[in-house]
Amino acid sequence: MSRSRSETPGAPEPTEGTLRPADHADSTTDAGAGEITQPALGLVGWLRWGWRQLTSMRTALVLLLLLAIAAVPGSIVPQRSADPNGVTQYYVDNPDLAPVLDGLQLFDVYTSIWFSAIYILLFISLIGCVIPRTRHHWKALRARPPRTPARLERLADFRSSIIELPAGAAPDTAAATAIEVAADQLKRGGYRVERYDSRGTLSVSAERGYVRETGNLVFHTALIGVLVAVGVGGGFTYTGQGVIIEGGTFVNTLLDYTSFNPGRFVDEETLTPYSLTLDDFSVTYQPSGTQGAGQAGDFVAHLTTQIAGESAQQGEVRVNHPLDMAGDRIYLMGNGYAPTITIRNSDGIVVFSESVPFLAQDTNMTSLGVIKVPDGMPEQLGLVGFFYPTQAPLTTGAFASAYPSLVNPVITLDVYEGDLGIDDGTPRSVYALDTTDMTQLTGRKIDVDSIELAPGETADLPAGLGTITFENESPAGAEGYDESVKRFVSLSIHRDAAATWVLLFAVLAVLGLLAALFIPRRRLWVKATPDGRTVRLEYAGLARGEDPAIAAALDQFVERHGDAVAPLLRETLTTPGPPTAPDRDDVDGSEPGRADPRPVD
Repeated sequence: MSRSRSETPGAPEPTEGTLRPADHADSTTDAGAGEITQPALGLVGWLRWGWRQLTSMRTALVLLLLLAIAAVPGSIVPQRSADPNGVTQYYVDNPDLAPVLDGLQLFDVYTSIWFSAIYILLFISLIGCVIPRTRHHWKALRARPPRTPARLERLADFRSSIIELPAGAAPDTAAATAIEVAADQLKRGGYRVERYDSRGTLSVSAERGYVRETGNLVFHTALIGVLVAVGVGGGFTYTGQGVIIEGGTFVNTLLDYTSFNPGRFVDEETLTPYSLTLDDFSVTYQPSGTQGAGQAGDFVAHLTTQIAGESAQQGEVRVNHPLDMAGDRIYLMGNGYAPTITIRNSDGIVVFSESVPFLAQDTNMTSLGVIKVPDGMPEQLGLVGFFYPTQAPLTTGAFASAYPSLVNPVITLDVYEGDLGIDDGTPRSVYALDTTDMTQLTGRKIDVDSIELAPGETADLPAGLGTITFENESPAGAEGYDESVKRFVSLSIHRDAAATWVLLFAVLAVLGLLAALFIPRRRLWVKATPDGRTVRLEYAGLARGEDPAIAAALDQFVERHGDAVAPLLRETLTTPGPPTAPDRDDVDGSEPGRADPRPVD
């Protein structure tokens, strides 16, 4: 063991100023002993440190997890963009909690500041990850394949063969021919090839699999594209629902929508002007008495469509077969019956006459509907009724529909009088009746028979309020009830400005991911060394990352190369070299301890 000067017997004691530098600070005597003094980062240093933290892949994964967690409240709390009535009702049901949630923007999760911040930070983080890797990958693509290692036999995947030449043959020419054949085969196999000849040894270095890293970059870039497409394109997207009764027309204006959810950049006043007229809604049912009786076979809404300034055209909307209209996609969401009801007051004046959509409650089209009469009566009137396409009594005395088609159509109505709750500005659903401030005039609860009507019949309203008529829509002279009640359809109108871009980037992401997962990164070397009347051929392969097929690939190349060289040179002896563990300091022919500057998968 070596000793310091102070430990050597007889050595003089060191004197201050002779063995120490002038600026030496003695930790036992100086103030601040044991403390480490670091240079101040400064503003630029802190910004650089923050950027590196933000653009790390770990941060990107954390932000992606946070984005998923931040979206959870949007599925628990009603959102103004999708369910404004639900938000209003939440205020009524939770008057103390609702303002707190609103202050946290939980009723507008997807447009909130905190959700947008996570979204933007994730976007920036992915860009910061991709750009440096792209630049580094571009340099690697332009770099030459690595030099042939000096000792290929030290690689795990190594093969060798000896070629004995006939008398008079030139070993140098034979070695050059073998290397040229190998280089040509490797090029045709998709390898980048470089010749390295020195000191009587000829060799070719080849590598492939850079598409793996390219696919990885394409995948991450496509994810950024999806974020941009969803974020920007979502602002120009809108979804709305509309109801059309046979013979009625829907115009693409805000007034005709029963619900409308626009994106941030949608101008509700400049929607594409077009109209949809429901000429007929045809549906077929399995006949009664057969297997699956009452099940619908096909739904078709026959429409007359017209864009402003163009001629009218015929169109159809089926389930899962939307209609394209001026960039919008129109889907068939539902259908039902819309009985035409006429109400007259005690003076015989018509105060209500409309076809009212009744919503189906079961597969036999037992349907529930609401009629509201705000004016023309002493007090506001509300009616809740059931429509039965084929009325059939139950053992309880109630009614139900036995078949979805019009065989014995009947409507029953309960009448309420009072405040409909539509004058205080609170949004109300047209398919529900709030009876809190209303008095029931008919129904089982008050032991007064409900109004029961068949098509074409009229009945008196209670308390002498007037009359109500169930209009028969069948053509004059028609038999039966096949066309006595109108049908309605519920349409969903959707414009998605980002759909094409999202699909494109999604396809690119899948292709990039497949390339990153299944394309191997490999290096192959072939070395030819002439020695007297023989030429020694050496083959070696190295996988960059996981590649269990590297040994089989090397064997196939050795076989192909031997078959190609055989017509030129006669091979007499083949000996496989013993596989040994690779020495990483010499695996690429570089200096010991010096790493390959190109990226490793």
